[in-house]
Amino acid sequence: MDLVGACRAFVSVSEHGSFTVGAAAAQMSQSVASRRVAALEERFGEPLFERTSRRAVLTPFGRDMLPTARQLVQAADVLLHEAEAAKRKPWRLAVPGICSTASLARLVAEARGHSVTLDLRVAGPAQRTELLHAQQVRAALLAVPPDDARWSVPLGLAGTRVPGVKRVYLETLRVGRASAGPARRVWIQPEDDVPHIRDPLTRLRDAVGLRPAQLVAAPDLTTAAAEVLSSRDLLLCSPAQAEELDLGWRPIGEIAIGRGFALAAAGDGNPQLIEARLGDAVARCLGAGTSGREGT
Repeated sequence: MDLVGACRAFVSVSEHGSFTVGAAAAQMSQSVASRRVAALEERFGEPLFERTSRRAVLTPFGRDMLPTARQLVQAADVLLHEAEAAKRKPWRLAVPGICSTASLARLVAEARGHSVTLDLRVAGPAQRTELLHAQQVRAALLAVPPDDARWSVPLGLAGTRVPGVKRVYLETLRVGRASAGPARRVWIQPEDDVPHIRDPLTRLRDAVGLRPAQLVAAPDLTTAAAEVLSSRDLLLCSPAQAEELDLGWRPIGEIAIGRGFALAAAGDGNPQLIEARLGDAVARCLGAGTSGREGT
């Protein structure tokens, strides 16, 4: 038996003194109201109304039960209201700065289609962790090693002139005695300036004999991209970013590295909800599974 529905019919009929009017006020048919009240009476083992041809009059037992039934209906209404408010509560989500404005807008729009309101906060890897720990966001896309990731994005090297090879080896950037011009650099954007990406590249740089200054952490993506677009330098980036910047992209020959992202929630959050409803949209936003333009 639907106890709340039965009590709703009982309360409405008692307030209007009529099954016809009470049922209409409770937005149900008269037959439904009659069945629900009858089920309640059967459950209690006592009649709630003295039915006449014109009115429904409460019995003494019905008068005793009415206050508690009214409280139950009111509590149910409050619960439903709070549930709707909770569903509309924005998810303040910290996201990486690598996502384009268009991809973020599509993520927000798709979330609305799943009855999720997103309030995005763009921040770097360390800042996203800080926002989460301070509970200034409900959830954050954290930078993690690919083995621990829900979403993984391959990284490679992109430039304005990429040779016709399948991979770019860092050792080819080594400066020899006969080399002309400045040493070519590899620019690391802030999103990739994290230990599980930066440290393997630093070890590889030293192993193949590059100069320390040939691996540069940029203050922002714009600076790094400008340096690459105006020189023979290379940008460490995803295929999607290379395509957006109109750069040729290749994987690194000596090692395979990538960005990893995992969704973490603060105390009042449920990351499974976002992953279940928006996992594919988040993947598209991050550029996971995107194949880049391989220029020559």
